[in-house]
This record gives sequence, C-alpha cells and structure tokens, in this order.
Amino acid sequence: MASRSESLLAYVSEARWFGGKGRDLAVTGVRRLCTVPGRTTPPVVVDLVEVTYAEGDSELYQLPLLLTPEPDSSLDAAFVGWWEDEEHGWVHAYDALQDRASSSLFLEALATEAPADGISFVRVPGHDLDLDAVPALFSGEQSNSSVLFGEDSVLKFFRKITPGENPDITTHRALTEGGSDHVAALYGWIGAEGDGAPLHLAMLQQFLRTATDGWEFALSSVRDLFSEADLHAEEVGGDFAGESARLGVALAEVHEQLSDAFGVGTLDAATVAEQMSARLDAATVVVPELAAHAPRLHDSYRRLADLGKIDVQRVHGDLHLGQTLRTIKGWKLVDFEGEPAKPLAERLLPDSRWRDVAGMLRSFDYAPHAMARSLPQDDPDADAQRERRAEEWAARNKAAFLRGYVSHGASEGDPVLTRDDGALVAAYVADKTVYECVYEARNRPSWLPIPLAAIERVGAS
Repeated sequence: MASRSESLLAYVSEARWFGGKGRDLAVTGVRRLCTVPGRTTPPVVVDLVEVTYAEGDSELYQLPLLLTPEPDSSLDAAFVGWWEDEEHGWVHAYDALQDRASSSLFLEALATEAPADGISFVRVPGHDLDLDAVPALFSGEQSNSSVLFGEDSVLKFFRKITPGENPDITTHRALTEGGSDHVAALYGWIGAEGDGAPLHLAMLQQFLRTATDGWEFALSSVRDLFSEADLHAEEVGGDFAGESARLGVALAEVHEQLSDAFGVGTLDAATVAEQMSARLDAATVVVPELAAHAPRLHDSYRRLADLGKIDVQRVHGDLHLGQTLRTIKGWKLVDFEGEPAKPLAERLLPDSRWRDVAGMLRSFDYAPHAMARSLPQDDPDADAQRERRAEEWAARNKAAFLRGYVSHGASEGDPVLTRDDGALVAAYVADKTVYECVYEARNRPSWLPIPLAAIERVGAS
C-alpha cells in the first residue's frame, strides 16, 4: 500500500494540469484548508499539496478531495489513493471535481456564502444561481479545472496556487462591477489565507451559452478564403474584417474600464526597451536564426526608448484569438491570469495597453499561416497561392482591428496610429514575435517557420 505522500505524488505528477512534468520531485507538505460545509458524510475537503523539485524550487497545487470509507467503483477514474486521514480515519480519496454531488457542494457554499474555517466563499450580488443545475467537469483545459453548472455558470478551480491576488479574479471583478459587456460576469470566488498573502482558489462566472472560440471562428474565415482560390479576402462570404474591427472596439472599451478601475501610471520607455533587448539576446541562444534580424529588432527597441515615459495600466497580458469568445451579444475576453510563464508578481504589474494590441495582431498573423500549414503541401502553385491569400487575410484583419481599437470604427483610409503609437506597436509586436520563436522552438518546432517568417516583417518602420 502506498503512503499518502506517494499516492499524492503519483496522482499530481500525471494530472494534465500539473506544470512540472518530467522533473524530479517529491511531495513535501500537505495543508488541509477546509472541509467544505453542507454535509458531514462523506466529507469533501480542500488540500494544498506542496511539491519540491530536485533543483530546490517548490510549487503549491490544490486538490479538492472526496473522502469515502469504502471504495466507490463509479469513481475509479478519479481515484487518488487510500490512506489514514488525520481527521477522518482510513479513507479512499477521489478527485472531488469528478463527482457531481461534491461539485454541487461548492456551488451551494458560494450561493449561501457558507462560513467555513480556513476558507471563504464570496458571492457577488446581482445573479440568482441555479442550484439545480447538473454539474459537469470540462475536459478541455490544461492548467485549471472547470465545472459547468448547466447553462448558468462555470466554476474554475486554479490548480497551481501562488500566494497573492489572482488577476483573473480581481480584473473580472472590476470589469463586472464596471458593467462591462465584454467579459463573462463574475458571480463569486473561493479564497483562503496563506502565509501573509491571500490564496485565490476558484472563481464562479457566467456561462456564455452561445460562445464560439475566437481562434476557431477566425480559422473558419481563412478556410472559406482558401476554398475560393480566385477570390480576395473581402469578396468571400466568410470575410472576417467586420469581426476584427468589432473586437478592436471591445478591447478599447475594456482598456478604458481597466484604467478607470486600476488607474494609469508611467514607465521609463528606456527600461522597457532594455528588457525587450535582453529577451532578444536570450532568445537568440535558443533560436540562432534570430541573430540575423537582431540589429533591426534592436533598432525598433531603441525607437521605443526614445519615447521617454509611456503610460501603463492593468491589461490582459496574454491576449490572442484563443482568449476571446464571440457570442450573440458580441465579443468577450477571457482568462485574465496573464502570461502563465511569468511569476504572479510580474503578472500583476501594469503594462502598456499595446502589449494586448500586439498579441492580437500576432494572432491575426498566426491564424491564416497555421491553417495553410495544416493543409497538404504537395502542389507548389497551390501552396504559393495560399501563402499570398494568408498574407492578404492577415493584413486586412490587422488593419481592421487597429481601426476599431484606435478609432472605434473609423472609415477606411483614415490615419490609424500616431508616430509614437506606431513605435510602441512595432516594439511590442517584435517582442511578442521573439517570444513566439522561443515557444515554438521548445514546444512545436514544426511551427517555428511561422514566427520566423514574421520576424522578417516586424520591428521596422
């Protein structure tokens, strides 16, 4: 029989949401945050598991567990282990989010803001929760776990827990209280106290029933274009430019609300440019092909440095088409946690709004080229035609998005960016593309040609 630590190690290390796969590690601590109120047996608890790596760094992972005195064959896929629990004796432990009755306990506790030692269930007023909705664990996520409650709400559990306020909650709260039409409304959250800093464990949001993933929506437009070899982007039925412009307006309105809620500060542009240059130098070690373009990219960063002070504020931080949803009521932005690879302290720092704009511009470039690479590459003429159409689609939709963002729907041909804004966009797009080169080299080498080709076009005026 495996010990509790051995069982937890085996379960966590194989979970799809675990971020340390392939590293040597050990479970070095388990903290019981609470027993979820609402029933006494079988209990549902929330444990915080500390894993420590051979290199010395450690991480915290959240495990909501259902503890039963006897095995439950219906939950075999959720089995974590069998051990003697300090509070409940010998138990069979299961991942509680894969059990419907256990998942409903969390919703009920949020609905009533049930008191519990060690944990808080916070409700945002204004929406009557459907407590009769049947819960279902969403299977598509990687780093978190979400439970859908019918067509009413979704409860997202953050698996990796970092002490401090989670920007996904604080940003959604500000936008919800500000009446934003461009996010799923925040209905509540679950929190606890860490060692001198809050722990944000989960957030309950509006379920967007009619939502279509923005990335898939864009790809369908590209697919329509590629199927009409003799037509241009503006001539096909799936022309996306109108949607791109509306998405630009949505982002502009979100940025305005975030500046109202969190304020606007300034940063020394030279400091930002220096950080970008350092990232480029480090990236060149990973992707040697970047070296040929480094002088031009550094020139782009120097133009940024010449701007003196730049405005910074709360932003999304990791925005791309995959972080957007198209509903019958318009565009919505999701997942305000920021760039996952950055420490929480960095993700909470204000940044230029052009960081988000650059992320979207790069996503508009990625969509047609990713689609082109997914198709058979056996006809040079057809391949060349698709590349021309991909460039055309990207250029048209980037221009439409920028017009929507800067001018809230200005007419075709109107000036879009000032000289200073142009320098900011060029630098941030260059920085984002360098990041993409490193990411693809490490994770999807076959996709590396997409950002490498873009490097030849970005970073120059």
